[in-house]
Amino acid sequence: MGALDGKVAIITGAGSGIGRASALRFAAEGAKLVIGDKTAAVHETAKLVKDAGGEVVALEIDAGVEADVVSLVAAAKDSFGGLDVAFANAGIIGDMGGIFDFDPDAWAETLRVNLIGPALMVKHAGKAMVDQGRGGAIVLTASVAGLNSGAGPGAYSASKAGVINLAKTAAQQLSTSGVRVNAVCPGLTETGMTKPTFDYAKAKEVTHKLGQLNPLRRAAQPEELANVALFLASDQASYVNGQAIAVDGGLTSSHPVTRQLLGQTSH
Repeated sequence: MGALDGKVAIITGAGSGIGRASALRFAAEGAKLVIGDKTAAVHETAKLVKDAGGEVVALEIDAGVEADVVSLVAAAKDSFGGLDVAFANAGIIGDMGGIFDFDPDAWAETLRVNLIGPALMVKHAGKAMVDQGRGGAIVLTASVAGLNSGAGPGAYSASKAGVINLAKTAAQQLSTSGVRVNAVCPGLTETGMTKPTFDYAKAKEVTHKLGQLNPLRRAAQPEELANVALFLASDQASYVNGQAIAVDGGLTSSHPVTRQLLGQTSH
């Protein structure tokens, strides 16, 4: 039996990266899927799922628009008879301005997609799960940038800090319902969002430097984040609630230090 046998799951941001990897992983574990993305690439993901034997409905949506989130929940009910898991994964890097030169409208757009979007998923998917009366799991994609400074621009970092608190607040407000809410906090991961960084490193032949600040000394692959999202979505995480799980190779395990490499001694 798969970890999500008999479950119906929504995944946003499923056109690429962590969302696509999670769609394939969830389907392989038995979930019936409703996947959404702002781009037509969501249909490519759906084809991959179907080719692997999975059941999926794909919608082009904006995860920060309430009517679109409502349509995802409705599709889960109409196509598969209910909803058990929601993975609010869609996000944008957004405004890159510093503290003195940012654009308020660009900040608002970043918050709309990255924070209001997950809140809308909690609102509508959470309500559907509560009404069903059989519990459920909501997973939100935050970031290590929401834990500490230095992993992203201001608007993005603030939005992801909000997602982490949203997971905690929602878990409390859903007390006694059996619906769990957790956040996953990726470190540097090779996705569509980070493609410019990886492309630059490849062009300069410095890919060995990607992820060098974490103890594993490498970046993550989307499948590694999908594995953690799967755990949080499954009954194996039945007592994990209101948490923000860093999946960052150990990046956030320490303050900045001068490393002593394994096997070296000081004189």
